[in-house]
Amino acid sequence: MEKLFATLLAIFLFETSADAADKIRISMTGFAGQFMTFPLAQKRGFLKEEGIESEIIRIAAAAGRAALASGEVDYSTGIGGTAIGGALSGIPIKVVACFVPAPVLALVSRPEYKTVPSLKGKTVAILISGGVAHFAARQIAKHYGLDSEKELKYLAVGAPDARFAALSQGLVEAAVLGPPLDFEARRQGMNILARANDIFVFPETGLVTSVKKLQDKPDEVKRVIRAGIKANRYIRSNRDGTMQFLTEWLKLTRENAAATYDSVVKVYDDDINICEKGLRLVIEETKKTVKSSREMSFSDITDLSILREAQRELAIK
Repeated sequence: MEKLFATLLAIFLFETSADAADKIRISMTGFAGQFMTFPLAQKRGFLKEEGIESEIIRIAAAAGRAALASGEVDYSTGIGGTAIGGALSGIPIKVVACFVPAPVLALVSRPEYKTVPSLKGKTVAILISGGVAHFAARQIAKHYGLDSEKELKYLAVGAPDARFAALSQGLVEAAVLGPPLDFEARRQGMNILARANDIFVFPETGLVTSVKKLQDKPDEVKRVIRAGIKANRYIRSNRDGTMQFLTEWLKLTRENAAATYDSVVKVYDDDINICEKGLRLVIEETKKTVKSSREMSFSDITDLSILREAQRELAIK
């Protein structure tokens, strides 16, 4: 009888715990090595540790903004197009954390081009005009002394695979690529001329939520942020475990998983000062891109107070 009672009690406690977990939906604009904080936090149990039951879905930036505003999703990981573009247009959402404070993108050229200045007058494949890849190409060009508007041409090709194909087929002289395609291009004899994260900070992924969520459930927001911090710590300290995750999540070969890990690991950072500096740059660049004259302060678009609190609790200086 005592055994039966203990079993029933255990089942009751388990079900109560499961029911007590906050159920959330996190949207992402793409699946790639630089977006792995929350998929890894889900897979390795960091969200569950924080009492969070999560569903991660892929959704375009514009749809993601609308879904956040309506409550169909609770969080998004896209900072530029999803969060700041939305906030500038009046959608009540805010950036509450950034987990990758620099874009994991490389400027890759055909074999005959050895330096960034050698691309003068040539065409670079990007995702879209005004996007992160476009911004990265322009910043790299400026860094190496080119007039990024007059001395380079940009072709909006689309997704990374399309940019890689355009480069491989000689349709463009260079392309902005992330891992593992930068690695694959180099294996085919292309040149990696520069990496964006070596030149500037510009947060690409983080955590975005609605103003309503911040007001109604600040503790949940903090627990989600804590799970993200734990995932970033794991990524930085556990190469083999992260590579194994990448092979499963992105269906990569072991070799490509290793190349992806080595390309992205150094940008997984907890430094809130880097985060804030980068966010200010993203805000200014997004305002130019969307041609917004709307006057909004940093605090209108971001709220890093909960991130600071979570960092203190996890003993991050």
